Amino acid sequence: MKSSIEVPKKNKKKNNDLWGSDIIANSIRNIGVPYVTLNPGASFRGLHDSFVNYLGNVSPKIILCLHEEHAVSVAHGYAKVAEKPLATILHSNVGLMHGSMAIFNTFCDRVPVIILGATGPLDAKKRRPWIDWIHTSQDQASLIRNFIKWDNQPGSTEASIEAVYRAANIAQTFPKGPVYVCFDVTIQEEKINNTFTLPSYEKFKQIGNQFPSQEDIIKAKKILLKAKKPIIFYGRVSRNKNDWKNRILLAEKLGATVFTDRKNGASFPTNHELHSFPPLQFLSPKEIEFIKKSDAILSLDWVDLAGTISQVWSKKIGAKIINVSLDNFVHNGWSMDHQGFPPSDLRIHSTSDSFISILLKNLQKKTNNYVKRRALSFKKEKIILNDNLNLNNIAECLKKFSEPKKISFLRLPGGWPFSEWPLTDPLSFIGYDGGGGIGSGPGMSVGSALAFRDLYPKRLPISIIGDGDYLMGINALWTAAHYKIPLLIIVANNQSYFNDEMHQDRVALERGRNRENKWIGQKIVNPEVDLAKLAISQGLKGIGPIKTLKDLEQGIIESINLLKAGYPTVLDVIIGPRNPLVFKNKN
Repeated sequence: MKSSIEVPKKNKKKNNDLWGSDIIANSIRNIGVPYVTLNPGASFRGLHDSFVNYLGNVSPKIILCLHEEHAVSVAHGYAKVAEKPLATILHSNVGLMHGSMAIFNTFCDRVPVIILGATGPLDAKKRRPWIDWIHTSQDQASLIRNFIKWDNQPGSTEASIEAVYRAANIAQTFPKGPVYVCFDVTIQEEKINNTFTLPSYEKFKQIGNQFPSQEDIIKAKKILLKAKKPIIFYGRVSRNKNDWKNRILLAEKLGATVFTDRKNGASFPTNHELHSFPPLQFLSPKEIEFIKKSDAILSLDWVDLAGTISQVWSKKIGAKIINVSLDNFVHNGWSMDHQGFPPSDLRIHSTSDSFISILLKNLQKKTNNYVKRRALSFKKEKIILNDNLNLNNIAECLKKFSEPKKISFLRLPGGWPFSEWPLTDPLSFIGYDGGGGIGSGPGMSVGSALAFRDLYPKRLPISIIGDGDYLMGINALWTAAHYKIPLLIIVANNQSYFNDEMHQDRVALERGRNRENKWIGQKIVNPEVDLAKLAISQGLKGIGPIKTLKDLEQGIIESINLLKAGYPTVLDVIIGPRNPLVFKNKN
């Protein structure tokens, strides 16, 4: 089906001319993105006008951000929840450079984002002095080509439509990821003089599924049914409830111990008898010893399978390994995000949940009772850090003064006590940012909260991030206030880039140097930043700094009430360890 866009007759009261950017905007509407995130720029002024004055700022609606990196991060966070992309527009080469870190995060996280760019006139005769020259680049996409799936710079209005449709399709084809389409400002601002036929997206949007072959299923079934101590690594999976149930059913049919990864969010109930260890950040000696005794490992798009295996077996691997993943289709020679090359007895090219659904149809329940052969349950973690508050206190207060089953964590810090807070459904925890780009937390939290507002309004979106991450991405929060996006950000504020403090401590220890100096160039003190007031200054509600358990309880109660009332809120909680001796100014 095709739709014709007529060039309207002149109206003396209203200019009804049709422009290239109107056609491009219409094609973007056709691919179904609900929002377009952006920080304004002259290179796409034509497209901006078309969204506002031609489409009426509806489908898509503009989401204004104060920095290009946040524009991408908001789209990233939305896609992690909705499992479908938003569009993001980045201004010329400068905006693309600003947004590049966030684009890298989306690539490493295998999340679809449709990035639209623009460039100054390719025809040098049409460039304004100075500004259009510095904002025009030859092969602009080369700035990010190593960490996107596909790019295009169409040379006409007609080619722009195909580029947009193809971009939407490629971004959502597994392995999902970011794509980039750059529009010459001249094409955007050219007048359309004839009737223009805009193809329907219906014939282009079908993605297709990636399923294992029957031969793959037979081989996998043989290995798994023969195993006496099978293990399942649940990695990148969907948020679909039926897929969640299938993952539980598969583990129970196999009697397999399940491992999950906190980088990917909730993939299996952590309070299930077969989930015997906390979601992984790094393998502990107990986990290594347990995996070493396994005789079969089913890896379902696990991030860094090679690194996990190498921690368990230095030489001969004691288990048969089934590696189900499509990830190698986006590996390249620039980015090492593909990790090591994992040894496997059986490689299957399929999405995780497609493989599970077909395997279950071919699998009969094993005779042994999985509950009787469960591994050691992970113990309740209790951390005491002098008189300071800690993550356990935050978890306990949230549990006491909220409805845990309604809470969706958008981000959780390392050291979060999962024993205090089991993940019980696919929306319990959304996961990390993929590329480890500090400063992504606020923007991604806003984007995820926007998706929850639209798709799951009964959930309570809460993000727990560090103070370094918060301060680096702080002005992303203005967008939440401006668009009235309900969100609670709890800042676990240790007043330091503490992860790097630990690195400096390790280096000093290895070199026999003064470990007490580890705080220098790390502590965010003298002066201490008032994180709550920074939030208030942008139109959010701000509470804190919280330093006592009594104040924490009151702060949690107040912030949860504000969240339920629809307010974006920041709760600043000072956590340990803090050593007052290192707070002294040294010149």
